[in-house]
Amino acid sequence: MKPIQIGLLGFGTVGSGVAKVLARNAEEIGRRAGRAIEVKRVGVRNIAKARAAAPAAVVEGIAFGDNMHALVDDPDIDIICELIGGTTLALDLVLRAIENGKHVVTANKALLATHGNEIFAAAQRRGVMVTFEAAVAGGIPIIKALREGLTANRIEWIAGIINGTSNFILTEMREKGAAFGDVLAQAQKLGYAEADPTFDIGGHDAAHKLTILAALAFGIPMQFDKAYLEGIATLTQEDIAYAEQLGYRIKLLGITKRKPNGIELRVHPTLVPAKRIIANVEGVMNAVVVQGDVVGQTLYSGRGAGSEPTASAVVADLVDVTRLLTADPEHRVPHLAFQPDRLSDLPILPIEEVETSYYLRLRAHDRPGVMADITRILADLSISIDAMMQKEPDEGEQIVDIIILTHVAKERSVDTAIQLIEGMPTIAGNVTKLRLENLDK
Repeated sequence: MKPIQIGLLGFGTVGSGVAKVLARNAEEIGRRAGRAIEVKRVGVRNIAKARAAAPAAVVEGIAFGDNMHALVDDPDIDIICELIGGTTLALDLVLRAIENGKHVVTANKALLATHGNEIFAAAQRRGVMVTFEAAVAGGIPIIKALREGLTANRIEWIAGIINGTSNFILTEMREKGAAFGDVLAQAQKLGYAEADPTFDIGGHDAAHKLTILAALAFGIPMQFDKAYLEGIATLTQEDIAYAEQLGYRIKLLGITKRKPNGIELRVHPTLVPAKRIIANVEGVMNAVVVQGDVVGQTLYSGRGAGSEPTASAVVADLVDVTRLLTADPEHRVPHLAFQPDRLSDLPILPIEEVETSYYLRLRAHDRPGVMADITRILADLSISIDAMMQKEPDEGEQIVDIIILTHVAKERSVDTAIQLIEGMPTIAGNVTKLRLENLDK
């Protein structure tokens, strides 16, 4: 049977990894797919640099060129594999490939989170597939789990560590007591963080991935612009240590939940009970917990980035597309797990409407009546206290740290309480607020 011909757009870390995996495991992949899968053409900006990214045996027979539009127009190419990143040229090439009747495999989470609705609609009209396992959590097969493995379930919520850079930083801060800036510099030196790390530490990367997971879990359109983002740059050693003393660890989590009045879609530092498996996922590793009404909780963990883990997911998509090339388009697995005409119009809830538990740290003058005033403010807003810890003041100081864990409350009420507490003359500075998720059901 004629081999499937692949056109790779991009030959960097992931693209070269895909070529290496296809060459190394050619026989095994062919057995699984039912026919051989070969890279025929590669489109890149720098041909010489691209050729040097893989051994000669891997690039032999592959045509390298810098005209990416010509590649997607090549009638001999069966599947376009988009690995260049970004949302401008990548969008143009993906839509052009779809219009040419070609199937698309992409690892581009930003492209899908911002333009996925347009891309999937175009693919539906043209009867082609767009697959994207590598767009979320590298080599972890979370997309396939949501699209296929958990289809019997009504997904209730998803919580995930889906940015390895931030998880590495938080791990180092907790284990070594290092300051955020020092660990960030270390992450940049090791290649885990970019020179401009805003995309990772600000939560944007995780929010792109969470947008995709929410669409798959709840059958809603991509709505990245409505996601709440809060990064880790303002976290302090004090809060990490206090959380540990209370039995929690702080993780940058992407959380999406189905609620009666809409969908929560939020990324922020979160206290998680230390006994939870996800709280013990350290370093650059990723992990995603899914709560289904039938199966309960399932957890998916592994390497979320890197050449071969991501290439593993890309090649898995190539095999899937190859298996389904002759299938009736109406009977393929839908791009977003639900049939296109059955997507839900449930709104994304603003962060003020989110209900969860909270960690509050405040600095108060050590005077009688302060705690009574604080608890009165919380009680008036129907915020109940789960736990409280007051630290001894440093020698010669009259200001103490007070840490409060609340039961579930509405964010709007907690923000109002914080404003009132900060207005007390006995409170020094601003109140630190972190959200807390028990992830137990």
